[in-house]
Amino acid sequence: MPPERGTGAHGADAHYRALESLYAAAPINQLFDSKLEITGSGTSRIRFMIDQQQFHAAGAAHGTIYFKMLDDAAFYAANTLVTDRFLLTTQFNLLFTRPLGEGPVVAEGRWINGQRRVLIADARLIDASGEEVARGTGTFMRSRIALATLPGYRAG
Repeated sequence: MPPERGTGAHGADAHYRALESLYAAAPINQLFDSKLEITGSGTSRIRFMIDQQQFHAAGAAHGTIYFKMLDDAAFYAANTLVTDRFLLTTQFNLLFTRPLGEGPVVAEGRWINGQRRVLIADARLIDASGEEVARGTGTFMRSRIALATLPGYRAG
């Protein structure tokens, strides 16, 4: 899948690194031991750790961590295709298949469809044993917020 019109391979790579920087600069991400990697056009990966601070009363990861990481992975996969505007999540559906305990987890995001106003992307959570524990699909739309105006987005 090619980068959005108007960006060459170098421009796409600069955009990917700027998205990674944007993720790292977001205040919410200071609460999580996580790192975003843009792996190519329409794909992303977030590596993160679950610890007991993110558990619900029954001793497993709370659904908020599932949602946050699935939404972020899908969002950033979609935003690789949009170089000028920040996307907004307009809908997100989750499927929980297994509880998560402590340890490393990977969220893998993948663009599915759309490039103009609305984009669709999905993501899955993979636990340390390689099992899929959750999946989500989101709809994202272009906002009026220019990426270049956001603290942390540093292209080039």
